[in-house]
Amino acid sequence: QVQLVESGGGLVQPGGSLRLSCAASEFTLGYYAIGWFRQAPGKEREGVSCISSSDGSTYYADSVKGRFTISRDNAKNTVYLQMNSLKPEDTAVYYCATAPFCEVSRYEYDYWGQGTQVTVSS
Repeated sequence: QVQLVESGGGLVQPGGSLRLSCAASEFTLGYYAIGWFRQAPGKEREGVSCISSSDGSTYYADSVKGRFTISRDNAKNTVYLQMNSLKPEDTAVYYCATAPFCEVSRYEYDYWGQGTQVTVSS
């Protein structure tokens, strides 16, 4: 059974940092593109970043460019999202998901984790 587990969320002050992890059991993350999405209360789920399986190409939403970094450690079967210079508007539940390729639309992603809450507040 494909299972993704996100971790690393929490409460942080504006300007602070968090590192989210997306770990998998029963399958190899390295075979898939991994996307990070977020959903704030009352808003649509939006794409944040993606890392491809083939050459490690990375993609970012304009709202997080220069602040977030996605990476993968295939030996640990884990994908990370390093989030720096966090803003209150980054507050959301963050999800990771798999797809054959990095795609803009969340509907192209097959398997999803349960999400981890990130709250940016003073």
